[in-house]
Amino acid sequence: MRIPYQVMKETFRDILQRHGFDSEGAEIASSIFADNSLDGVYTHGLNRFPRIIRDVDDGAIDPKAKAENIESLGAFERWNGHRGFGPVNAAIAIDRAMELASQYMVGVVALADNNHWLRGGTYGLRAAMKGYASICWTNTIGNLPPWGGKEPRLGNNPLVIALPRENGVHFVLDIAMSQFSYGKLELYRLNGSRLPFPGGYDENGELTYDPAAVEKTRRSLPIGFHKGSGLSLALDLLGSVLSRGNTVGDISAQGHESGLTQVMVAFSPSLIGDEGEAIVSRIIEYTESSLPAEEGGKIYYPGEHSYRVRQDNLRNGIPVIDEVWEKVIRL
Repeated sequence: MRIPYQVMKETFRDILQRHGFDSEGAEIASSIFADNSLDGVYTHGLNRFPRIIRDVDDGAIDPKAKAENIESLGAFERWNGHRGFGPVNAAIAIDRAMELASQYMVGVVALADNNHWLRGGTYGLRAAMKGYASICWTNTIGNLPPWGGKEPRLGNNPLVIALPRENGVHFVLDIAMSQFSYGKLELYRLNGSRLPFPGGYDENGELTYDPAAVEKTRRSLPIGFHKGSGLSLALDLLGSVLSRGNTVGDISAQGHESGLTQVMVAFSPSLIGDEGEAIVSRIIEYTESSLPAEEGGKIYYPGEHSYRVRQDNLRNGIPVIDEVWEKVIRL
């Protein structure tokens, strides 16, 4: 089944308003859910929507709470999300970082006590569409063992780096510090598919291609082995210091993933300009000129494949799992 983008967005918006969101918050949130689905990131769009509504109804998310500026220090500001809906607060934070960048060339917003921001690429793309480059990251609940350890002590702490392109096919790198994010593991499991390469360890301590086994043990494999482990730790350290917010350990001690720490850095479009656009194009063209490993294959830069999916879904409707859409309609 395929659902038109506008129908999906309006359905999300109506449900969100019935569950306590004001009109502005419902508009931002419904756009983010629908846009994630439009780009093919269903795990952080349609598939996640019923779970978010449950968290709102259970009181884990306050739909009326909005991010608040706590401290202004020139191009740097500290904000508090008051455990409101993560994507709405994160959108407010990246928008503010862009405002600061327009004044100072670079703007930084460190956001404490926010909830899950869903898809990190949302905020890099949001900035790129307005001509800003950006770096964004968040910490998470402990779901990744440090290299050499068995128990989760790190988050898979998604990192986003985005640059605008004049052709609209923006560069958006959105990566978790685990080989597969838990959303991606869920998607493979729901599709009844094996992982293309080992994603973590099973109960016997063996590397496995089974997404359900990794979900069960929560022993995901870090990207780059010890390098991903170190990068995850660095992101938690820097984010928590800048925001004065919760660390991965603090979040894990709660037993549920809320009150996260996020950082948004935006760079003014004037720092890019025509010369910067030419540099980006030259680098991407050089990268994509590599001989494909498989005959007839194509090399994509981060954000390019999502753009193609977006265009197809705009034309033909967004593919949905029937039972998930029916669950949303019942809400």
